[in-house]
Amino acid sequence: MNRKYLYPFLLILVVTVLFFAEKYIDRQNEAYPETNSLPQVENVFDDRFLPSSTTGVMVRHSYFSLSYSEKHEQAEWIAYELKKEHLAKAEFERPYFVQDRKIKTESAHWRNYKNSGYDRGHLCPAGDRRFNYNAYHETFLTSNISPQNHDFNAGIWNRLEQKVRYWAERKDELFIITGGVLKNGLETIGDEGVSVPEEFYKIVIDKDGGSLKAIAFLIPNEGTSDSFYNFTVSIDSIEKRTGLDFLRGLEDAVEDKLESKVDRSGW
Repeated sequence: MNRKYLYPFLLILVVTVLFFAEKYIDRQNEAYPETNSLPQVENVFDDRFLPSSTTGVMVRHSYFSLSYSEKHEQAEWIAYELKKEHLAKAEFERPYFVQDRKIKTESAHWRNYKNSGYDRGHLCPAGDRRFNYNAYHETFLTSNISPQNHDFNAGIWNRLEQKVRYWAERKDELFIITGGVLKNGLETIGDEGVSVPEEFYKIVIDKDGGSLKAIAFLIPNEGTSDSFYNFTVSIDSIEKRTGLDFLRGLEDAVEDKLESKVDRSGW
């Protein structure tokens, strides 16, 4: 073929391949099962620990609950139980990310993250949901992701997630609330304007035994070699940053005790 025509031909070929590749991904997304068709699991949620919602858009899935912020195109929190019996190392094929059909406005499309420089960071980790295929798949709803700096996501945040699984094995039953601190003026990515949190929080409640214990973390969305213990804070301080009310279903005296202090003992 004449070189004059070779390069335009190759360009058209590449564009065509990319077009059909994206169409294939879209078909995979359309084939993803409706979350309300997934089998329900008894006693997955303890409503006493569900936070308030600043948006009024609360969704309960089979294996986690969330409050969605359309303004920021992500969940303001994800909440779920992690029990010792949930810990598994089953290897499932990694699915495509898909929009959350339980959110009327739909969660942000995964393409917002493409070439953004940020990871599609899970809030409920896929590693916490390897006990069955549907549970694992559900973590790939785009309502369960937030833009995370790669060094943060693969570093201190990953180390904290692994530590939480260690605690679940030791303590048997945890309740976890996690999300980004959403506020005005954040950097955004993609056509839909997905906000990039500057900080992420994680609250871990130990439900095992006679009395409740809690530990909370507030960590900047950036790489660091510091220990996550350096970022322990009171739950009260996260409430002030987010405008959320955590542990609101508990008796006031118990809630105040858990939220006001930083107690690393036993963690």
